[in-house]
Amino acid sequence: MAKEHRTFKEECSFIERLNKNSFLIKKGFVPNMKVEGIFYINELLEKLMFDELKNWAGTQGIGGFLPGVKQIANVAALPGIVGRSVGLPDVHSGYGFAIGNMAAFDMSLPEAVVSPGGVGFDINCGVRLLRTNLDEKDVKPVKEQLAQSLFDHIPVGVGSKGVIPMGAKDLEEALSMGMDWSLREGYAWAEDKEHCEEYGRMLQADPGKVSARAKKRGLPQDNTEAQKFHL
Repeated sequence: MAKEHRTFKEECSFIERLNKNSFLIKKGFVPNMKVEGIFYINELLEKLMFDELKNWAGTQGIGGFLPGVKQIANVAALPGIVGRSVGLPDVHSGYGFAIGNMAAFDMSLPEAVVSPGGVGFDINCGVRLLRTNLDEKDVKPVKEQLAQSLFDHIPVGVGSKGVIPMGAKDLEEALSMGMDWSLREGYAWAEDKEHCEEYGRMLQADPGKVSARAKKRGLPQDNTEAQKFHL
């Protein structure tokens, strides 16, 4: 019977260096791996990846955090995966999938999945870059107060909610209209569309394809993103 926890050295026995910049993750590193994992790194990222694993093994895996190599291996255990679970050169620990983790699935197989962690939780999440007339010397003396003020006024994180009112009808329109809805409601500028994929609106979008449960879960988040744009 396999031990519940492994030492860092035992964990590393499942990871094989292929060359200077790539490592293979063997089956058995996590349960039920259907394919092997592989990740590509430079010297700095190699240290970070293995430090993650070492710290995780040292705490016996307590807590919700998973190192990137474990996440790559978990993806290799998903039903229908083909080839390998791949960690690209920007790989680091994420949520479900590692950031920079890539995988392909054979959708002709009944058991194959589409994973939200691979598609991306934060696509079109409302992040924007704003240019100001402030120099570093202007910001440096008040950087802590500025950072705190941003956190106080911009809703972030799981479960956060914005103050802009938004109901089910608004959500339906936002799903159909995309950024045009934000523009109409005054939460965006016209030039913002020039910097968004498909100008912020997928013309074939059909809100009817989204389940009522998904809409209910997404409504508070959409409210939050609208406030981010408004600010």
